[in-house]
Amino acid sequence: MNFPSELRYTAEHEWLKLEGDEAIVGITDFAQSELGDIVFLDIPSVGTTVTGNEVFGSVEAVKTVSDLFMPLSGEVIEFNSTLESSPELVNTDPYGKGWIVKLKLKDPSAVSTLMNAEEYKKIIGV
Repeated sequence: MNFPSELRYTAEHEWLKLEGDEAIVGITDFAQSELGDIVFLDIPSVGTTVTGNEVFGSVEAVKTVSDLFMPLSGEVIEFNSTLESSPELVNTDPYGKGWIVKLKLKDPSAVSTLMNAEEYKKIIGV
């Protein structure tokens, strides 16, 4: 499994990549492997305000549906529209082409509250 060191992580298995006052959010390699083949994502529309640690959508795999939790508060400024026709990108490239949303963060400094890669590995027992 892959845990890029430049990303921040949540205990709910989402990752966040900070880019100034914006962030890209997706689910971790561990999460996608636990879910299995992803077939659909229900994600918020652009302009939606989201709150950190709250459900912002769901991911549907062949045998289960799982909630997505927003790492930090902000406004959705873009969603990965490629996932509408190719949700399997979350499985094959969770940290690249399988990203889910981009946010305009309410408080970029709050990223320090998220786990680094080493802390996340401990949470999942790797």
